[in-house]
Amino acid sequence: MDKKVNKGSGLTLMGLLLALGLTKTGWILYSKRYIDHHAKLNIILEAEHHTYHSPAAGAINFFVNDQRSRTPLLLVHGLHLYAGLHDILPIFEAFRTSRPIYAIDLPGFGGSEKTDRPYRPSMYQEAISDFIKNQIGQPAHVLTLGNASTYASMAAIAEPEWVRSLMMINPKGFEMPHPTTLKGQQYRERAMDLFLSYLKIPLWSLPIYDFLASRARITSFYHKRFSYSPPGDLIELAYTSAHQPGAHFAPIVLMSGKLNVPDVREKYYEKLTQPVYVVYDNETGANFDMLPQLVREKANWTALRSRNTKGMPHFERTGELFRQFDLFWKEHDT
Repeated sequence: MDKKVNKGSGLTLMGLLLALGLTKTGWILYSKRYIDHHAKLNIILEAEHHTYHSPAAGAINFFVNDQRSRTPLLLVHGLHLYAGLHDILPIFEAFRTSRPIYAIDLPGFGGSEKTDRPYRPSMYQEAISDFIKNQIGQPAHVLTLGNASTYASMAAIAEPEWVRSLMMINPKGFEMPHPTTLKGQQYRERAMDLFLSYLKIPLWSLPIYDFLASRARITSFYHKRFSYSPPGDLIELAYTSAHQPGAHFAPIVLMSGKLNVPDVREKYYEKLTQPVYVVYDNETGANFDMLPQLVREKANWTALRSRNTKGMPHFERTGELFRQFDLFWKEHDT
């Protein structure tokens, strides 16, 4: 009886593994044959559309409305699997007639260069610094979302004369500190390298991303970040942005953890000398436990909590927030 049970269990396991293998193979074939990876990315703005060629970061797609008065404003979206400058469009629209304003797609996202290359935090730091110095050509206010706040802070510390102020919406890096040993850090680095090497295998690299970047998953991602329904055109732009040639290269590096910067609060935020304004809310998975302490200790830091939003307050509380933004930038204009 036991032998029959064991035999039956073995056959069930073999059947399950076979089914999983066939499913995986089927999805890989479906991804290659039926998913359009040349979708038309159609962002319509009353602004000039250009490409800046950065020596460190490659071709950077950007929009600009160059009203030559006041200090320029650079908008930098955060990084997630479907990221792009579509995540900051309401801010561009609100301020495009009041000051010079630029919105960029970071390397590997949106309309910027998406080749297979070693995406690292230093590349994103260089993209921001280089764009301000050589495209804008004068010190700028910088507004960032999420983890891009880390890269902008790195740029602001490396070359403080080029960043007039920093505005951060739901920045990362304010969780309670968790001390790690050198051995633990080395183990984590090896694990990330191993995971990335697996994700980059050409046979399934793009199909894995296609599975994660389905329209249903993108819709779910944004629904979790809005108190009400997200704009349909935002979802459409995120979907088309995620279905460009090479759109999977940077996101799989992001998935591996290689774009994270450990101890960002201690290494960078606490060393900023520029005026800093933080807007934070109830974004799922975000942690701001250490933010109040930093605001108390650093006179150049100010924080505002948006209580009825869940990750995209600049879409849902435009009137109140944009008045605060405008006052902050005017106070620190040259």
